[in-house]
Amino acid sequence: MIEPALVVAVAALLAAPPPATATKPTVAKAEYGRTPEGAAVDVYTLTNANGLEVRAITYGAYVVSLKTPDRQGRLDDVVLGFDTLDGYLQSGSHMGSVVGRYGNRIANAKFTLDGRTYPLAANDGVNHLHGGVKGFDRHVWTGEAVRKGEDVGVRFTLVSPDGDEGYPGRLETTVTYTLTPKNELVVEYEGTTDKPTVVNLTQHSYFNLAGQHSGDILDHELQIHADRVTTAGPGLIPTGALASLDGSPLDFRKTTRIGARIDHDDAQLQLGRGYDHNYVVNRAGPGLVPAARLADPKSGRVMEVLTTEPGLQLYTGNWLGEEKGKAGRVYPRRSGVCLETQHYPDSPNRPEFPSTVVRPGETYRSKTVFAFGVTR
Repeated sequence: MIEPALVVAVAALLAAPPPATATKPTVAKAEYGRTPEGAAVDVYTLTNANGLEVRAITYGAYVVSLKTPDRQGRLDDVVLGFDTLDGYLQSGSHMGSVVGRYGNRIANAKFTLDGRTYPLAANDGVNHLHGGVKGFDRHVWTGEAVRKGEDVGVRFTLVSPDGDEGYPGRLETTVTYTLTPKNELVVEYEGTTDKPTVVNLTQHSYFNLAGQHSGDILDHELQIHADRVTTAGPGLIPTGALASLDGSPLDFRKTTRIGARIDHDDAQLQLGRGYDHNYVVNRAGPGLVPAARLADPKSGRVMEVLTTEPGLQLYTGNWLGEEKGKAGRVYPRRSGVCLETQHYPDSPNRPEFPSTVVRPGETYRSKTVFAFGVTR
């Protein structure tokens, strides 16, 4: 039986124009640069038979470009980023990286597990954000090209030692990016540990489906399959409440322009200077379910997001506006939108939230699909 979630994604893809010239799927490796310490960084380029192209580097497992066609079949890069390794070394905006060990925020930069309190780096005011000062986005991973039939991909691996950024346990992590013939970028995460720890990995690309240098994303249309959000308090730390979206400017259950209510005087929006909120993904059971649909009316590009995760963080680039991106051009505020599939913020301190604890003998697993297509 085909999962309903996958039917949703495939329906969007069927609207895509046929490629002008079909090619065989390929995965190629090349040198990208070197860190200040002299470590080599490689780039893996994945292409499918439809001409879609994904490039990802071993530093931070960053997706540095993602080219997909518009309704006329013209390719454009739809993720924000930089032209060289230096940009990723210097940036603090996580443009395209894997975030870990814990994506999102942990209150007061500490958590208690099995009766022991673990202090973490306070790198977001008094709170801990995206794995700390040197999270997974600041490490060189090991890369390996993978192929399975018409699927091409890259498998990144990283060993995080016991005590890394304050987290307990030696964590062995694998993240695999796979480009499929159905124009899907599949992201699969796995992790094992030798001590009880917490894990919450996510992919932090900033998407602009009109093209990464086309201005803001306020005219993008968004639907999120969630009836509730985790209510945020100071520092965007959850209060513990799961609030209904009825009557809220955070409600995207019906397709809505991102800019339609982003500057509403709602207290939740004021906290984040726009959208920076965790949505509770609707699901009836385990497995992949639709989480969001993003569309750009001008280009016709559509992106469906499906995930095994319980939450989705919507972030609308509210703090962009100073960094020079690709081609040396500054990305204006709100020029990209992040749809980060993950567990809820501050889950290690919220036993009522889905658990992020991983113990020896267990395997952390997570899967997200970004499916690209067009509308006419």
